[in-house]
Amino acid sequence: MRLALAQLNPLVGDLEGNGHRILAAAERARAGGADLLLTPELSLWGYPPRDLLLRPALIQRQERVLASLAAACPDGLALLVGVAEPVAGRRQPGLHNALALVERGGWRIVCRKRLLPSYDVFDERRYFLPGDAPAVLELEAGGRPWRLGLTICEDLWVEENLRSRWPDAVDPIADLAPGRIDLLLNLSASPFGRGKGEVRQGLAARAAARLGAPVVYLNQVGGNDELVFDGASFVVDRAGRPLLRLACAAEDLAVWDATPTTTPATTTAAAPPDPWEQLLRVLVLGVRDYAAKCGFQRALLGLSGGIDSALVAVIAAAALGPAQVEVLRMPSPFSSAGSLDDADGLARRLGLATATLPIAPLMEAFAAALPPALGAPPAGVTEENLQSRIRGTLLMAVANQKGGLLLSTGNKSELAVGYCTLYGDMNGGLSVIGDLYKTTVFGLCEWLDSEASGPCRAALGLPADGELIGAAIRTKPPSAELRPDQRDSDSLPDYGVLDPLLKASIEELRTPEELVAEGADPALVARVAGLLRRAEFKRRQAAPVLKVSDRAFGTGWRMPIASA
Repeated sequence: MRLALAQLNPLVGDLEGNGHRILAAAERARAGGADLLLTPELSLWGYPPRDLLLRPALIQRQERVLASLAAACPDGLALLVGVAEPVAGRRQPGLHNALALVERGGWRIVCRKRLLPSYDVFDERRYFLPGDAPAVLELEAGGRPWRLGLTICEDLWVEENLRSRWPDAVDPIADLAPGRIDLLLNLSASPFGRGKGEVRQGLAARAAARLGAPVVYLNQVGGNDELVFDGASFVVDRAGRPLLRLACAAEDLAVWDATPTTTPATTTAAAPPDPWEQLLRVLVLGVRDYAAKCGFQRALLGLSGGIDSALVAVIAAAALGPAQVEVLRMPSPFSSAGSLDDADGLARRLGLATATLPIAPLMEAFAAALPPALGAPPAGVTEENLQSRIRGTLLMAVANQKGGLLLSTGNKSELAVGYCTLYGDMNGGLSVIGDLYKTTVFGLCEWLDSEASGPCRAALGLPADGELIGAAIRTKPPSAELRPDQRDSDSLPDYGVLDPLLKASIEELRTPEELVAEGADPALVARVAGLLRRAEFKRRQAAPVLKVSDRAFGTGWRMPIASA
């Protein structure tokens, strides 16, 4: 049997368009001699469709699209398509997350997802009912019968260290064992997370050992709102050894011959990309797809000469092309000459259009306008926030006038402790690095400026030689330059100390008491916990954050604003 793995990038809710994408993949699969085309979880809808699933008109449209797929399906090729199956007589939740087998002239449901994630960014129990039986698909190919075990995404995540998610102890892999399957197919829509690729491959290898069969893992690719799906699909043999690996952060299609041979399996799987390269490519894909799927061709950001805006400028240039990215310099009386020069140098290296809008006159106008209400000129944090809000207003005005997507440049450390200004530097349609701690920003920029990044930079259309970010930007003390000689360290602990506490609190949900028991300074822990809690109202109003960690602010972080 020859399987075609179609790593597709769907547009959520575009059933007809996604159907055309599947048919185009089917033509390529048939030309490659495939017997069965695999497409990702909910491939007809795109993942996650969220409350689009509640619209009866879209469920009815799905029926028509499936009928069209069956009518146009190439002879001799079967398709596995991810669909939402209505359950008769049920209201919400009244669907199954299912797989349909589409063949020339007809289709039928062959698998229903059994484990429905309702943690982090997932909310499948809002829409779906769990399947109640293992799925084994029997097909004829290559002159022999094949028994294919079918699972959907989370059904593979059944290891003991993941059991806390599933107290009911359903184990779809164990339930397939009596069926003596020839292959296990797992069709997924699994968002990117740092280190997640190794976890997926480990799960597949252990499932292969339990079932005594190779495992095919097919993942969706592309950015859908704040989620970025990295693809990185693969095949492992029954011993867990990689046989095939598809591209990271790009659409791909490969045909794999599953027919057993008497000779040892040979691998055609390339080594996975460097972790820093994976992270960069995923962020670039997230920006590119967010812009394209929301109808933007151009992007805009404020370029301060600091490391955060420099990294966002690089990502934007790689995602949209330098000609489609504009940067604004908005110096205040406190902006250093070094920062202005650094911003200019980066813009030249990237080939970005630059405009300079000094904000000193606007600062003076606000200082003159506010005393009747304040009883004195604005000072302290009020004055500092005015600078940020002036810049945010200018950026929004240019974005509105030119129809561009304004990119927010704040990092996760700042969002966590509220070191950011509502209606100022938080303005934007997308927060590009809002899930990167400041120390991660430094690490990614250091890799970008290394020789190791050259091939990746060239592939993304960036200058391949020499420094890109620049040592001057990478080594300067972090500062918002909102007052003379200001440093982030005036208000915050050193990021090397702060970030581990934030990660433990946000992603591991550790309590202050636990952190103190492990040796952290009690006063510092209490201060950080207070900052994290009090900044919740700001995060609730932030732009969507591209998720790259185990727990990002946004859909997967649902804390109350008013709380003890």
